[in-house]
Amino acid sequence: MKHIISILMENEPGALSRVAGLFSARGYNIESLSVAPTEDETLSRLTLVTSGADSVIEQITKQLNKLVDVVRLMDLTEGSHIERELMLVKVQAVGESREEVKRIVDIFRGRILDVGQAQYIIEMTGTSEKLNAFISALGITEIIEVVRSGVSGVARGDRSLRV
Repeated sequence: MKHIISILMENEPGALSRVAGLFSARGYNIESLSVAPTEDETLSRLTLVTSGADSVIEQITKQLNKLVDVVRLMDLTEGSHIERELMLVKVQAVGESREEVKRIVDIFRGRILDVGQAQYIIEMTGTSEKLNAFISALGITEIIEVVRSGVSGVARGDRSLRV
């Protein structure tokens, strides 16, 4: 099962490396990773997506909590949450396929950011599932390049990741 783990950690050199090292040393995979400073410049928020059985995720969270740089963490998938990912896609768009690509972008509520003579650059935000569905919907349209930000998320309601 996919888990979104959000970590509040010290904004110090090497902190991200220690988290990634923990995963690689134990043979766990990080499917996506996003990190940036918070409103407090001494802290960063790292959001990562990983998969595994509940026992594996429990082991991961215990090991992460032992790291000196980790202030607090939360598995967002344990409760109601909102997640988003940003994707930029460059596609081949010539002839009749130009209108078809525009139609698909509209259906998925994306935006065409750049129009070239033979390409479009498209911005799409949403859940990972939505972005994957968009790529599938493009069908035979040639995808030149895909860039994804990784998942960002926040818990709904009273749950929050704060010091």
